[in-house]
Amino acid sequence: MAAAKYHSATPPFPRYKEIFTSTTRRSIGGYRVNVCKAKLSESNAKKANLSARKKERIRVPNYGDDGTGGKNIHHISEFLGHPCGIESILNTRALQSYQSLDSNVYRCTLPQLQLLSFEVAPVLDLRVTPSTEDCVVEMLSCKFEGSEVVERQNERFSASMRNCITWETIGTEPFLKVDVKLDLVLEIYTQPFIFLPISSVEVPGNIVMQALVDRLVPLLIQQLLQDYEEWVRKQQDLFSMKLQSKFLYLITCQFSHRNS
Repeated sequence: MAAAKYHSATPPFPRYKEIFTSTTRRSIGGYRVNVCKAKLSESNAKKANLSARKKERIRVPNYGDDGTGGKNIHHISEFLGHPCGIESILNTRALQSYQSLDSNVYRCTLPQLQLLSFEVAPVLDLRVTPSTEDCVVEMLSCKFEGSEVVERQNERFSASMRNCITWETIGTEPFLKVDVKLDLVLEIYTQPFIFLPISSVEVPGNIVMQALVDRLVPLLIQQLLQDYEEWVRKQQDLFSMKLQSKFLYLITCQFSHRNS
C-alpha cells in the first residue's frame, strides 16, 4: 500500500501557541499523534464553533439464519472486526493512500482538492476500535498538506469526529445504528468577517456542515452494507470449498483403505 507523505511543520507564527485539552501524546509506529488536541491562538482571537450530527438506523440482512430465529453465523460484528470491515469503514477506495500506524490507528490521505489557486491534500489520523458490542471510529488529528501557505492554516483550526456504530436485534430483526458527530473550531482572521458577529460564520457554517454530514452518512452506510454482503459471500464460498476438500479427502482415504 502506498504510504501517505507526512510533513512535520513548525508553527509559522511565533505568536501562536498550542493549548491542549489533554496533554497526552503517544508515539505510534514511529509517528507522533496528538490526542484531543485543540490548536488555538491568542485568547482575544475570534473563533467560530461549528458542529453537525447525524443518526441513522437501518435493518441489516440476517445472513446465515436458518429461518427460525437462529443465530446469524456471519454477524456484522465479525465483519467490522475483520480487515475487510476496517477497510470498508475507512472507505479506502476513496482515499489517495492509507497506512497503518498501529494495530488500530490509520493515517488516511484524501485525494488532492483544488482550493482557489492551491492544491490541498487532507490527512486524517483515525482510530478504529471494534468490539463485540460496537465499533467506534475517532479522528485523532486532521490537517492539510500542500504549499507553505496551505500548511499554515493548520494552526487556525481544530477538528474532531466520532462515529459510533452499534447493533441491536428487535424481535428477530437485526438493526445497525450509526451516530456521527463532527465538531470544528475555526479562527476568524480575514476581512470582512473579523468585523462581523461570530454568528455570521457559525450560522451558515453549521448549515453547510450539516448538509454535508446528512449527505455522506447514508452513502457510507450503503457502501458498508454492500461490502458486508460481499464479505459474507466470500466466507460462504470459502466454507463450501473447505467442505468439498474435506469430503474429497475422506473419499480418497476410504478408497485407499479398501485397496490396501
